[in-house]
Amino acid sequence: MEATVQIERYADQGRCVAHIDGRVVFVRFALPGERVRIVLDEPTNRSDRFWTGEVVEVLEASPDRVAPSWPLAGPLAMGGGVGGADLIHVSLEGQERWKEAAVMDVMRRLGHVELDEIPVYAMPGDEEAQGLHWRTRIEMITDDEGRPSMHRRGSHVRVPIDTMPLATRAVLEAAAMNDVWGGALPANAQVRIAVPEPRVDAADIADGAALRRAIGRNYAIIVDGKVRHGSRSLTERITVDGHAFDYTVDASGFWQMHREAPQVLPQYVIDQIREVLGDRAPRNGRNLVIWDLYAGSGLFTLPLATLIDEHAKLVSVEGAKTAVANARRNLKSAGIHTVQALCGDVLKTLEKDIDPQRAHPDIVVLDPPRAGAKAKVCTKIANSGAPIVVYIACDPASLARDTATLTQHGYALHSIAAFDIYPMTHHVETVALMSRVRG
Repeated sequence: MEATVQIERYADQGRCVAHIDGRVVFVRFALPGERVRIVLDEPTNRSDRFWTGEVVEVLEASPDRVAPSWPLAGPLAMGGGVGGADLIHVSLEGQERWKEAAVMDVMRRLGHVELDEIPVYAMPGDEEAQGLHWRTRIEMITDDEGRPSMHRRGSHVRVPIDTMPLATRAVLEAAAMNDVWGGALPANAQVRIAVPEPRVDAADIADGAALRRAIGRNYAIIVDGKVRHGSRSLTERITVDGHAFDYTVDASGFWQMHREAPQVLPQYVIDQIREVLGDRAPRNGRNLVIWDLYAGSGLFTLPLATLIDEHAKLVSVEGAKTAVANARRNLKSAGIHTVQALCGDVLKTLEKDIDPQRAHPDIVVLDPPRAGAKAKVCTKIANSGAPIVVYIACDPASLARDTATLTQHGYALHSIAAFDIYPMTHHVETVALMSRVRG
């Protein structure tokens, strides 16, 4: 079924809202203010609360609309459908407006916080790259002939691909030098390519040979869970406040995906903490106490331990055993001995395993998975009496729900900012700092 509709506003998951005979329709590849022709997804049962559909023709375009720079990820009717870039039809400035509106809306509805604006920060180099070449990790499947492919939406068809426009130059080079695009992989396999961004001047990796030398063996091509090329343990380097930090990370594990996010996010967190810490320094001459929850391999832990207060007592908590082992290795390599790096479920660990001298933090930093920290962890944080909470979120809805919980326990939003570390997609990273305003 096709229909011509007027697009009204942004919605979730990279879609916009229209109406047909009073029924809500969530439309892919649309923009507010546009008049478009859409095709509805099947089935469209009259009893459905809402319908979904996709643009097949733009009759009146928004000023934010651009031609997709990766057509395969665009609308099905325009030769696309592989997914992975649901804002590929939106200008970079338009994507920032979209993400600001999305975060403001969800904070109002779920967090009960009214905001007039939210800054959205683009990552260094993204404008020059036109929003492409930012992913240091990509995942694909191979087809029956061993060629990388992606599923076409709404079907079992696997579309062969010979490049990945969102991948960094380093990822593409590692794939090329191992003949990934030429069908050198097993058929019907899950493939992950992880390549840390070489932290060298662009002029030093201007050609493929120089880039390969910079990559060296510091990459992984993993097929069905096993390393086929490269190394399982990768070295990531970031610079915060002019200090270089080296991390050993698992090629299959979590690490911030955007090439610049591992540097930009810790720098922002450090700056925000410094700004609000002020006269909240611990009384009675005791050392600062910091909790770093959902700490992974220690991305935030190392800068917190060295740049906020080198004598601070830190507790880091992470559930993934390999990540904790790497975090401990990273701390040791950095010469940091003031961190209690714990492995386990965050809530259970906070209830049972915290050193009494670290049980009442001055600062809590948390970077939970997409589902958020949830009410019990937020309540535990509030009960600790922490004056400052910094929440890093990859899902604004989870942040909003947890903000509501913390607000109920005496916290107020001090600052919030969004970071466009997922260009061409509806995803956005958000960092909120909350201060305790009542006991």
